[in-house]
Formats: sequence, C-alpha cells, structure tokens
Amino acid sequence: MTAHHRRSADSATAGDSAARDEAAFLAAYDPHAFPAMAVTVDIVALTLRGGALHILLVERGGPPFQGAWALPGGFVRAGQESLDEAAARELAEETGLDAALLERVHLEQLGSYGDPGRDPRMPVVTVAYLAFAPDLPEARGGGDASAAAWVPVADLESGAEAERGAEPDAARPRPQEQGPGYGIDGGDSVPRPASLPLAFDHPRIVADALDRARAKIEYTPLATAFLAEEFTIVELRGVYESIWGSPLHAGNFHRKVLSVPGFVEPTGTTAARGGARGGPRARLYRAGAARLLHPALLRPAAPQSATSEPRDTGKSKKVSGNVSGVKV
Repeated sequence: MTAHHRRSADSATAGDSAARDEAAFLAAYDPHAFPAMAVTVDIVALTLRGGALHILLVERGGPPFQGAWALPGGFVRAGQESLDEAAARELAEETGLDAALLERVHLEQLGSYGDPGRDPRMPVVTVAYLAFAPDLPEARGGGDASAAAWVPVADLESGAEAERGAEPDAARPRPQEQGPGYGIDGGDSVPRPASLPLAFDHPRIVADALDRARAKIEYTPLATAFLAEEFTIVELRGVYESIWGSPLHAGNFHRKVLSVPGFVEPTGTTAARGGARGGPRARLYRAGAARLLHPALLRPAAPQSATSEPRDTGKSKKVSGNVSGVKV
C-alpha cells in the first residue's frame, strides 16, 4: 500500500469514527436538560391610508393581555417554517393578502427582543419584522385576535404621550371601524384614539420600527414601496411628509429626487388628471434601480423652541441634500 493509499484509508476511518460519535451524541442528547424557550414573530405593518401613516394592530382575544391591543404575530412553527415564512404567514392572516399580493410587500427583519419577563407565560424571544406596501386591504382579526384595525401612527404616538399622564384605571378607547378604501394610499380612514397601552414590549418595538423607517428612507429608495408601481413626484413627497411628519418644500424636493441617480425613472406617461389647480398633468415615474441614495435625502431638523438658546453656527451655509425649506 502506498503512502497516499494509507492516508486515504486513515481519513476514511477517522470520518467513520466522527460520524459514529456524532450519531451517539445526538441519540443521547436531552433537550429537556435546558430551560424551555419559545420563538415568536411580531410584525410592524405600515401603510398610507387617506394620506396618513397607519400601523396594523390587533385586539388580543385571550390571555395574556386579553382585550389589549398588540402587534400582529405569533409563535413560529418549529421545524416547519423559517422566521421569514412565519412573518409572511402572520401578515397574510391579519390582512388577507394572498401570495401574489405578498410579493409587493417589503418585509425586513427589524431586530430580536428577549428581555426576561417580556412574556408572562414563559421565556419568549420575538423576532420583529417591518413591513410596508401600498393598498394593504382592510384589517381582519385572525388566529387568536378578536379584532384588527389600521391605526394612525400620529394617534398612537400622541396616545402614548397621554398614557404616561393617565390614571392607571383610565378607560381605554377602542379603535373604530374603518370605511372602504380607495386610491393608491389605501383610502379613507376614521381617526381613532389609541391611548391604550400596547401589550408585551410592543411600544418599544413600534418605536424602533418607526425610527428604522424614518431613517431608512433618507438613504434608500424604500419610500417608493408605499406607492403604486407608477406614481408622481407629488405622491412620493406625500410619503416622505407622512413618515417624517414634516412638510417639505415642493420645488426643492422635486429637484432633489430627480438629481439622485437611479432613484426614480420616468415612464413617459402622465397622470390621468391634472392637479387641483389645473395646469398640465403630472409626469409619472417608477422606482429606479438604485439600492442606496447618493446623495441622501436628509430629514428636516426639528424646529427649535422659542425658549431654546440659538446655536452659534457662524456664517450661513448651504445644506447639501436637505429637502425642507433650505435651498439645495
């Protein structure tokens, strides 16, 4: 036997031994020797309805937190689906989206949350997802949810502020039912109070998701995911204004968007109707091939209060990329 053949035989013997050791280890392995822990997914689904940013909430039909409002989600079917598949399944159950419509939804992993005690039932780690798309259908309660509703983000955030000063036993208003949807932004919605606290650690997850969405549209073209396949620059500006919560200078925004390579591309067609003040019909655009915006669109800085000390910034400077009232 040559040296090469001896090395091959030794390698095969070592491989067989390792395989037997692995099989013996797995046969004797006892998963019950470790504390039990479950994995869930929670979905922060955002869409535009009536020109305002809305979030999908469900009313829990059973304990824990029975009757409280929460993010849609549920337990991952261990050994049967991936995290992404579980998130898509939960989103479809609460919105009625079929496979074709799910293809239009931007779904990305937001983060994992596993603080001890976040779920009173047992140790549970949840993997949160951020989802947004245009024309998401009317909400419906699925699984263990007794109801579902699209809630204006502005109401939810103002309600959270009010809740901090509310009495512990203050009445918790229930979101109202919605009217029929229409248009590219999902249609009309009835303003609803949402001052009730969300279940589990969902306020933290919602805050993180909104921070992610507001920051990400600065440097990526994901704002176009809130719109139909073809859109006007005015409609795109409406997305930014709704998510950032700030009005933008129309002319500056228009010039900035068209100056960013690959952000949008013209379709060669125009909108079916002219603007509210008449005039020519707006040009239609579609999302371009860019994955990152360079230069980025900068979110307008929050205005200083009248009582705050003005900053000594020296001479006036032109701010590159700003799409508010500052010239670019």
